Amino acid sequence: MKYKIVLRHSDQGYSVSVPGLPGCWSQGATEEEAIENIRDAISEYLMAISDLYTGAEVREIEVAI
Repeated sequence: MKYKIVLRHSDQGYSVSVPGLPGCWSQGATEEEAIENIRDAISEYLMAISDLYTGAEVREIEVAI
């Protein structure tokens, strides 16, 4: 899967968030570290929300932009 990320630079390093996954964010000292950290955060986020749907029917749909 591909997700759009928002990367912001500050004096402390980089912060990164995923607009399509509310509350999913991370940070790093370098851009590369922040991107690697957000990969881990996305995986953990998706595992956590999958627990919310236990026993429910889950489907995928395609949306054209």
